[in-house]
Amino acid sequence: MVVAVAESGSVTKAAAVLGIAQPALTAQLNRIDRALGGSVFVRDRNGARSTELGDLVLRHARVLLPAMATLTDDVQRLVNSRDGDPGALRVGVAGSGLGGLFVNRLHSALPGADVTTVLPRTGGDLSGALACGTIELAVTGMCSDAPPPASEAVTWTRVSTDPLFVLLHEGHEYADKPEVTLAELAEEQWLGVPDDSCLASCFVSACVRAGFTPSAVGEADWTTAVDQVRTGRAVALVEPGQPDPPGVRAVPLTGAPLRRTHYLGWRRDVRGLLDTELIEDAAFRAHRDAVARSPQYGLWLERHPNIG
Repeated sequence: MVVAVAESGSVTKAAAVLGIAQPALTAQLNRIDRALGGSVFVRDRNGARSTELGDLVLRHARVLLPAMATLTDDVQRLVNSRDGDPGALRVGVAGSGLGGLFVNRLHSALPGADVTTVLPRTGGDLSGALACGTIELAVTGMCSDAPPPASEAVTWTRVSTDPLFVLLHEGHEYADKPEVTLAELAEEQWLGVPDDSCLASCFVSACVRAGFTPSAVGEADWTTAVDQVRTGRAVALVEPGQPDPPGVRAVPLTGAPLRRTHYLGWRRDVRGLLDTELIEDAAFRAHRDAVARSPQYGLWLERHPNIG
């Protein structure tokens, strides 16, 4: 109630948000003031403004409310699991093409589960969301030289390490080659997947080792990258494991100089509430699904059994 009044700036508006009568909310605020020994709000015709005491209460309330919501969710999940109902699972996905396949596998492994996805911008955001209980599971992709986001509250499992391929338009001179070297693409304009790890610097380092410095490195999501590559204006670093869209080809880079590692994460204190072995298996199966839908990647893995 206190948070609702503070955020709306009005007892009347807060009552509407909370779905209770304004006199009932006013009476409850008066009881809160008496219990605390001081006024939480200054209330007048201009609305409600928090006092110094109110600011103190609000600081604690904004910690307690999410913690209470997490407690409620975890209790409900445990009760549901005992009844054979896996309940709701929120899956955060950042920087990984395995997210959709993983959710599909969860639906198969946990029939009746309410599985939804959220898209924090970075792997670090995912770690924070796991730690505070905003999500239950996370899938993230990192440059293979970077560890997953560190948190004492979160457990990460490595699902796979995959090479990055280069996406070329179908008329490119190297589009039909089994592999292409970075040096052969020295004059191209490059696009990369958005990434909060060291991928950009690792890419530049790989180019320097190949004998050139890339002229520009932009960022693009999958759809944007495909549209630009299809016109021949750029080439893009992409994860293998998905069919080539019309007009473009994903070609392996010789020696796999750039690799991406996919991690599955969960909050450590949910181990008794979730079947983590089943969830890990769903992630591994999702990666196998990605390989299966890309015959070219499957053939590449056969030629390079020590990678992946």
